[in-house]
Amino acid sequence: MFELLLTSFPAMLRYHQLKRRGEAMTVWNMRTAVFAWAILAFFLFLTIFYFHPKSYSGLLPFRTISVVAQTSGPVTEIPVVNGQRVTAGDLLFRIEDSSQRARLKQAEAEFDNIAAAAAKADDTLKVALTNVASATSSFEKLIVDRENAQQLFDRNVGTKDAVRKLDASVAVAQADLEAAEAHVAIARTDISQTIPAQRKVAEAALGNAQADLAKTEVRSFSDGHVTQLALSVGSPASTLILSPAMVIIPDRPEDLPMRFTAGFDQVARATLYPGMPAEIACETNIKLSFRNSILPARVAFIQPAIASGQIVPSGNLLDAGNRLRRGSLLVYLELVHSEHRKVMVEGSGCIVQTYSNDMSGIFGHMIAATGVVKAAGLRLKVWGAMISGVGLAGGGH
Repeated sequence: MFELLLTSFPAMLRYHQLKRRGEAMTVWNMRTAVFAWAILAFFLFLTIFYFHPKSYSGLLPFRTISVVAQTSGPVTEIPVVNGQRVTAGDLLFRIEDSSQRARLKQAEAEFDNIAAAAAKADDTLKVALTNVASATSSFEKLIVDRENAQQLFDRNVGTKDAVRKLDASVAVAQADLEAAEAHVAIARTDISQTIPAQRKVAEAALGNAQADLAKTEVRSFSDGHVTQLALSVGSPASTLILSPAMVIIPDRPEDLPMRFTAGFDQVARATLYPGMPAEIACETNIKLSFRNSILPARVAFIQPAIASGQIVPSGNLLDAGNRLRRGSLLVYLELVHSEHRKVMVEGSGCIVQTYSNDMSGIFGHMIAATGVVKAAGLRLKVWGAMISGVGLAGGGH
């Protein structure tokens, strides 16, 4: 409508010219003016629609957290309700934990066994050291006795049998000494290696038991709001991601920019560019005062690929005929003013209107000025949506 009004001046001039002459206005004498009007309107439409593309598929995407249990069992406690706000670390629900607590007690009791084994190894070492001392004393005494018997035999005072008996006794004493020293080595090995290894195994078992017990308490990992709570006390806790117990809508971090997405026709790729000014009108922001109904934004990023062309490895050969539908160019936009984050509702559907202003020269300024027509049209759509109550419906340009 605005485009037709702006380009109607040839017809208006011809009309006043005929009126001054007193001639009647006919199709024949208006043909040139109407043709010029049509040509101007065509080029104005082309300029506006090409250099100021619009998208009706604007969206404010957001993430959700699916809450599932890490262990199975009946639910014994649910301290949250739908719509409740939770913070990181808050308890969401608790699962029956008698078997996990029993395993934890068993793991803790194992430390008592290890302590007893360590005390026993200390006593064994003391006994073994005593036996070594006793065996060493006996061995040394028999060595002296054998030397004395050998001297007596060499002087023809003693007998060979006495020497032989002492040799046998020395061999037995030496074996006893070696056995006692082996017991000392075993006791020291138990103290330095076996007992510590058993303690490490027990600590690992204790850690596993504590972890299994902790899994019976499902807590929130993020600040947000609980929704779609599907549990009740006594219900079996599900561990399947496709069947979550509840969904949490997390708060958007303050340092994370709020980005809108919009799908544009592929022909708009030559016009869109990062930093391009835009306006966003969302259905959830339409109000009678018109305050914050249309928000200034800028193009932040243009996805370098069209989603409809992606190929996923499969056993079927690609048939281009099955991909006749052209995909859209995905564009990310950010709000110019950070305070507008507070008025946005996650998941809002929006109209995105962009404006080209990157051209220089008189023609570039003229093309940029035609964006006023699109800006006025966007505001008319918002007013119409508010009055009709059907939302920002529409298509094309």
